[in-house]
Amino acid sequence: MCGIAGVIKVHDPKDGPPPPHLEAIPESWLDILDDSIKHRGPDGQGRFRDRATRDDGTIVDVALVHRRLSIIDHDGGAQPMVHDGDRLRPDLTYQPGDTPIIASEIEPNKPLIAVAFNGCIYNHRELRKELEAAGHVFETDHSDTEVLLHSWRSWEEEVKNTGATRWLNGMYACIFWDRGSGQCSTFRDPFGQKPLYIDLAIDLKTRVFSSSFSAFPRLPLGTMQDPNTEADFEPSIPRAVFTGPWLRLGWEDLHGSEKWFKNAHPACDIPSNVVDPIEPSHFGVIAWMNRIGKLPALNADTTEELLRNAVRRRLEADVPLGCFLSGGIDSSLISKFALDEAGSLETFTVRMPSIEYDESAASQEIANHLGTKHHILECQANPAEDLIELIEQLGLPFGDSSLLPTYWVSEAASQNVKVALSGDGGDELFYGYERHRVSDILESSPSFLKWFPTSLLSERDPKSKYTKLARLIRLMRVTPVSFCTELAAIFSLHDYKKLNANSKPDKWAIATRDGLDFVIDRIPDPRGWDILNYLTGDLLRKTDTASMAVALEVRCPFLDPDLAQAALATPKDILMPNGERKGLLKQVARKYLPDHIVDRPKQGFAIPIGEWFRSDYGDMRQLLLDHLRSSDPFPELAEAGVNINMKFVEQMIREHDAAGEKSINPWHGRDHSQRLYMLLVLSIWCKWLQRIRSSNSM
Repeated sequence: MCGIAGVIKVHDPKDGPPPPHLEAIPESWLDILDDSIKHRGPDGQGRFRDRATRDDGTIVDVALVHRRLSIIDHDGGAQPMVHDGDRLRPDLTYQPGDTPIIASEIEPNKPLIAVAFNGCIYNHRELRKELEAAGHVFETDHSDTEVLLHSWRSWEEEVKNTGATRWLNGMYACIFWDRGSGQCSTFRDPFGQKPLYIDLAIDLKTRVFSSSFSAFPRLPLGTMQDPNTEADFEPSIPRAVFTGPWLRLGWEDLHGSEKWFKNAHPACDIPSNVVDPIEPSHFGVIAWMNRIGKLPALNADTTEELLRNAVRRRLEADVPLGCFLSGGIDSSLISKFALDEAGSLETFTVRMPSIEYDESAASQEIANHLGTKHHILECQANPAEDLIELIEQLGLPFGDSSLLPTYWVSEAASQNVKVALSGDGGDELFYGYERHRVSDILESSPSFLKWFPTSLLSERDPKSKYTKLARLIRLMRVTPVSFCTELAAIFSLHDYKKLNANSKPDKWAIATRDGLDFVIDRIPDPRGWDILNYLTGDLLRKTDTASMAVALEVRCPFLDPDLAQAALATPKDILMPNGERKGLLKQVARKYLPDHIVDRPKQGFAIPIGEWFRSDYGDMRQLLLDHLRSSDPFPELAEAGVNINMKFVEQMIREHDAAGEKSINPWHGRDHSQRLYMLLVLSIWCKWLQRIRSSNSM
């Protein structure tokens, strides 16, 4: 697990001779990129530079930056890793602060390839044996990074022709430099467990990529030409995209979303009119989802076998390893199978500061039952300070409040281990959320219910049956294409329209519908939306942000390709028999856990953020008011086309406070916990961005 970053710059021969390499990509740029990812890898660092000339005379400069969290092969896994066709070339890399080495000036004729890699390849030993049998000679003892280099030599054409890395079982974000073609290529695992951003707010001849978005506003980026209007503009808010499973980087490759889509997924047959609604990192997963009925359906025995194999693959490490253990069946099964394989196991949970959100007692009972060495870690929570630090470190307005407890348990666990297994993905693959049943409920509900005025329903408690009924009624009023968006939304379309004076949600829904008519003619299955959006865009980003802030590697057995493909290809009525959420997984769990643990209501990993906004626990109310009642809560946001209605924000604060007061009036106030949290995070981010830009202009 590491941090990666770099720059590729393409010089058109029509523009004349290019500037020297160190002027084209200044070392100061690499210093900024390195600073933004240093928390991800405290165990090592390195840089690589090269210049290549393509067959058409185009000259390409590249620079790679790497920060290492050393988990496998401490002696042999240093990066960026370079191979010249015959042997590894560590002499072509250099350390920050040293005189930069430009590989083309030292070794101009060799067919160099270089990689900066973040993640872990779980089947690297099997791949090494296969590659050695094909004649490849390895120099490291058991580095999965060197396996990637030799794999690229062997299977590069498959990646180029299919956009896939089917031979890899792991979590990974990689950037490859191939001097022979003068191209950089990136790829990530199908679920996008590791982030990789590419900057779009720069001229079309330069691309900057990084594990962290936070570096981009700090770089002296120029204007970008809009390929649709041929007009120059300088956006007030930096723009970046996740790379897909495979993407070549060069000025001709990112001239708009449709071209990007085709280059990122050259073999994908999904119509181009769905480019914008679908996140490009998902097409491996979409292919799996489309195979329903074409693979054998799971049963309890095959589910257990696949999960055991997934856990076994993720136990290899040259450092201490443990498991997160909550009170649910996902982490309990992972801990059980890890213990069976390893013989002994340390498990971790954190005692939350609010008893209604604390699962430490349940996790201790499970640990006692399984026989793990369990650690209940005290939460040393400073939520206001921690939130600011995490958002600024990430460089994005990430609006999920469970980021904080995930950070706290990661921080506590990192004092004992450097790798932890988690249960991420279990709910998405095996239908674990209440909303996974809502489409069935709606189809059986009387249609006249949608005319019931939700203003008559109390929404003082976000978990009450009245609040849930109000959400259900609102869902009945939206078109099928907007259904999943509204189901997962913190701001309903109605609230969002009041929040943003410029918003036109109805028009947006129609525009989106134009691109999705070919697939949506009824209420969709929310699980598919969760897998393609919530899992990758929220849960995995949260886990990566929280764990890498303390240099802890987190591995997710449920996202193993064999298990995930099988689950996605299994019909809903098998995964959720008789409408029971995670029913198939519970059949496995009952073999090893008492019924009262298996049937324990799902609690979720959350914090009472709404109550903290009222009580000022950890200075959270003060932080909220300092931001949302400041003279300019969202600097530069209006210039980006978003005008926040501060009267509505103030109304939400008053209603939220009132919802915490004792009252016999069921309509006294309304809980806005998550909505206020999202606005707070947005304000923190906007003010950070303004501060970064102010320092850049000095």
